[in-house]
Parts: sequence; structure tokens; C-alpha cells
Amino acid sequence: MTGHNPTDISKLGSKRHILTDKDGIPLSTFITSANTHDVTVAMNTIDNIVIKRPSKYKHKQNLCLDKTYHSKEVEQEIIKRRYIPHIRHRREEEKLFPRKHPTRRWVVERTNLWHNRFRKLFTRYEKKDENYFGLVELANSLIIYRKLILG
Repeated sequence: MTGHNPTDISKLGSKRHILTDKDGIPLSTFITSANTHDVTVAMNTIDNIVIKRPSKYKHKQNLCLDKTYHSKEVEQEIIKRRYIPHIRHRREEEKLFPRKHPTRRWVVERTNLWHNRFRKLFTRYEKKDENYFGLVELANSLIIYRKLILG
């Protein structure tokens, strides 16, 4: 598959956008094509959280994000949803201005590795998005079972 000109080859495949808690348990998963930018689906991923927060919850929660989510629109939407955004910037800024709550990207990377352990998710063989999303949700259920029940 090619883009607008022969030298512009668009990415094939799919991308899993995952929102986890501090232990790496998946709370929300959103599937898009591989050439979709992360900023366009950030709010969809946050809105699809399986466990909703109570409406009485007064305190803001911390939300650690990757540098690709750094845009004013995304930050404003995150603040409007009562989260404190922690978007990782350049390392020089981290050294100059240390934060009270450092970003923890490795938790999501570990969850991605847990997903890649499932053979059907590592290489996508399914043509229908619904079938692939069902397998991702099954993998999420197994990850939650292994983490919470088995320890």
C-alpha cells in the first residue's frame, strides 16, 4: 500500500492504545490503524475506561502520558476530565525541574509486552477489527486474572 506518491509508503497494521493503572492492569484499550497519530485517539482511550470514577470524586487523579500526547488541546481536555497531566518532556527539563510525580512510562510498556506474549496479538492474522478487538479484550482479561488472582 502506498501513499500519495511512490516514495511515501504508509504503515500497514494496527496499533493498540492502552491506558493502565499504576500496576499495569489495562483499564482501557482502543485499536486504530498503524498510521493514525496518537493525539487523535487520546480522548477516546480515556473515555473508554472500563471502571468509571464516581461522580462525587472531588480529587484529581494523576495521568502519565508520553511526549506524543503533548498538545494544548489534549492537555485542556485532560484537565477538564479532572486529571493532572504528567507529560514527559525532554530529559534536560526533567533534570532542571524535577517533578513531585515523575512519569512512569515503563508500566505501559510492560503491559504492551504482556500483550505481545499472546501469539494472536503479536502478529495480527484477523481481517475483521471486531475479532482482533475481542482477542485483545480476552488478553486483557487474562492479564487481570493473572495479576489480581494469581498474584
